[in-house]
Amino acid sequence: MKPEMPLNRVELWTKTMKETTVKVLVVDDEEDLELLIKQKFRRRIRSGELEFMFAHNGREGLLKLAQNRDIHLVFSDINMPVMDGLTMLHQLAEADLDVQAVIVSAYGDMGNIRTAMNRGAFDFLTKPIDFADLEITLEKGIAHVRELQASLETRDKLVSIKRELEVASQVQMSALPDELPENPHYDVKAVVHPAKEVGGDFYDYFQIDEYRLALAIADVAGKGIPAALFAMVTRALLKSMVSNYESPATALNAVNEQLCDGNDSCVFITMFFGVLDTRSGGFLYSNAGHNPPRVMRNGGGLEVVAPTGNLVLGIDPEQKYGNAEVQLYPGDTLVLYTDGVTEAENVQEEEYGEPRLDELLPGMASDGSREIVDGIVASVRDYAGEAEQSDDITCVVSRFLARQNP
Repeated sequence: MKPEMPLNRVELWTKTMKETTVKVLVVDDEEDLELLIKQKFRRRIRSGELEFMFAHNGREGLLKLAQNRDIHLVFSDINMPVMDGLTMLHQLAEADLDVQAVIVSAYGDMGNIRTAMNRGAFDFLTKPIDFADLEITLEKGIAHVRELQASLETRDKLVSIKRELEVASQVQMSALPDELPENPHYDVKAVVHPAKEVGGDFYDYFQIDEYRLALAIADVAGKGIPAALFAMVTRALLKSMVSNYESPATALNAVNEQLCDGNDSCVFITMFFGVLDTRSGGFLYSNAGHNPPRVMRNGGGLEVVAPTGNLVLGIDPEQKYGNAEVQLYPGDTLVLYTDGVTEAENVQEEEYGEPRLDELLPGMASDGSREIVDGIVASVRDYAGEAEQSDDITCVVSRFLARQNP
């Protein structure tokens, strides 16, 4: 008789989920959190529906996961002694500890949240923890694990799924705007290189009227078909909202309300949306948690477009977005990009980073928009070398050529 082989994590998930007990690891250095969670979920713990384990830093968390390979979900703080949550997420992937993670971060800490999502976290909570939100996120996590379990049990469909992804990628790319006709007042070029067959980035540009040019760039949290569909819906909503254009902020307010309505999976998207008035050179914009663009001045200077301090789209229907304005002069160039540029990693797992981008751009001040787009992508790819592309690389470059007479 052959000896029984130990169950892998997927098989253990299947077994324990069928037995109804959901195992959750909480990694946090706050001493009173364990007591609070046990008190909050005491009935579900006593009934055997939930089982909680606790660790006080990332290193302890990894040890618990290695010892208990049937854990379904991990809730982890970011800032902890010994090993932080982002490092733990990275090592989870390296150790093939395929567990679903929720990151806990300070409100508005979008940099760390984006990094966590790119490292595999499927959701996040903000501190101080609201236990109602925790319970909702836990239920989402359980549903997410069940969905993942179901997908893993149908791996024989991977060939057809790959074909579907290829078709979806073609649809997504065909939905991107065509190049604008040559215009004496501006020159716009853009590119998107998805990390997978289907990505969550998109860009758009279009004329609102004879004198105003709209520019948009966005990044959905996640990858694959759901992210691509969410991106396409967001782009369509944006185009529909500017038919009665008032300002970038009012457009984002309307888009956000629509995205929040029925968004049970809490998918969110960062977006930068701005409008150039070719009569004055004024560029009015609103930023929903997106990377701040750069302005390459005709004289050689480089400026960061000030953020408007607003949350991502799709989370809070009550969120109100603000406008800000930057003045452009003939020869100035706007550079919009997603975090796939600055967070691209080389084989040493070091990020490309904003300083490297800021060092690159001034040397291209005299180049055309197409040369700048291509130069950014080439620089990122040269830096990454043989490292696998982990996120979409998207850029929009717009040069203001000349003022338009009213």
